[in-house]
Amino acid sequence: MKLLLNGYGRMGRMIEEIVSGDPELEIIGKVDPLLPPWTGEIAPEGILDFSLPEGLDTSLALARKYNCPLLIGTTGLGADAKNKMRELSRLVPVMAEANYSLGVAVLKSAVRMAARALGESFDIEIVEAHHRKKADAPSGTALMLKDAADDGRGKPVIYGRQGRTGERGDEIAIHALRGGTVAGEHSVNFFGDNETLEFRHFAESRRIFALGALRAIKWLGGKSAGLYTMDDFMEDTL
Repeated sequence: MKLLLNGYGRMGRMIEEIVSGDPELEIIGKVDPLLPPWTGEIAPEGILDFSLPEGLDTSLALARKYNCPLLIGTTGLGADAKNKMRELSRLVPVMAEANYSLGVAVLKSAVRMAARALGESFDIEIVEAHHRKKADAPSGTALMLKDAADDGRGKPVIYGRQGRTGERGDEIAIHALRGGTVAGEHSVNFFGDNETLEFRHFAESRRIFALGALRAIKWLGGKSAGLYTMDDFMEDTL
């Protein structure tokens, strides 16, 4: 499978390293402001976007031009970007996730199941930690886990607490920690009367995200047009 990589930061370089040892994959080009322009001599069979939000339009245009699957790992995307992804998904397979770790995919499912089983009587708090260079907060994974914990109920969300906040309300709170070289840590806590349930995931290396993304793009290559998630991938492959 011939792949085009948009974004050549830490994740891009990790993906390139893994692909070099995979006989089923080949990177035929890289798009990045710090690299020479991509010539487009070979048509890609899949595009991976681990750039910045402003780089997404390039990936959308290339996926449309070459009629190939697009996997998006860029976080911090707004409503306009998401609308563009939905529009493209009418033509080609598109997957957009904040985290491609298989462990996080399982965590999201477990959190959703717990939220449904425990109901409104449990308070929900999410804590995430990342390296000092991460640009956005909270992480896309934390927001994804918030959606799973909320399970469509529309609870209000707060980001940290300060001052005389008074009694806790019916919100979901997200707390972001930044420092060192932490690859990614997430915990979702359900606090009930006299009991607490905690789900935790620790990423020891970004390699797990790259491996998951490459497994997902292989899978996406065999799908019809549509907007897919890691939930779809897990249900179809496990």
